[in-house]
Amino acid sequence: MNKYFAEFFGTFWLVFGGCGSAVLAAAYPELGIGFAGVALAFGLTVLTMAYAVGHISGGHFNPAVSVGLMIGGRFSAKELLPYIISQVVGATAAAAVLYFVATGKAEFDAVASGFASNGYAEHSPNQYSLGAALVIEVVLTAFFLIIIMGATDERAPKGFAPIAIGLGLTLIHLISIPVTNTSVNPARSTGVALFQGGWAIEQLWLFWLAPIVGAALGGIIYRSLLSGNK
Repeated sequence: MNKYFAEFFGTFWLVFGGCGSAVLAAAYPELGIGFAGVALAFGLTVLTMAYAVGHISGGHFNPAVSVGLMIGGRFSAKELLPYIISQVVGATAAAAVLYFVATGKAEFDAVASGFASNGYAEHSPNQYSLGAALVIEVVLTAFFLIIIMGATDERAPKGFAPIAIGLGLTLIHLISIPVTNTSVNPARSTGVALFQGGWAIEQLWLFWLAPIVGAALGGIIYRSLLSGNK
């Protein structure tokens, strides 16, 4: 069970830290963190929890990562469902705590603000289309898996994987916050969508489909083209 608790707490920290920076800080320009600060916050959550609990569970914190690692031959299929449940529950718990804190400010409205939810078309930060959102989420999740599998390869330098993975996630957010508000993580998308409660739930299907497809492609690419295993 300690693996599932590690995934719960790691995903909780990712959503609370990343989405919390967007909801509590970036929404107020005078505080000055901007979208680059949000991107860094997401990267820092993964970096810190990968060091804290990665040795317990592998530090997935993301259903798409679990799927990609399974397809890439790094993770057992029998563990997949318990990992995904732990991740989604952790993300939802984090969103609940964040909602409680955010509503401590009288004028806060999770529906109107979007509550750091992911979206496309009129709900994209810069009104990018469904097609653009689909492509960027697939491509970026595929590369995220390649980064993860490469950084944790037995041939890679030891002890640096969390840094590469955390900085990789930061870069992903710097690229795609304007397009979808960056998902690459179905659990992260689900937790906040449940509290936004409207369009975010209607569009949630894309932020399960695209990251999982992208992660599967990344796992296949690394396993078939880049892995040292024969």
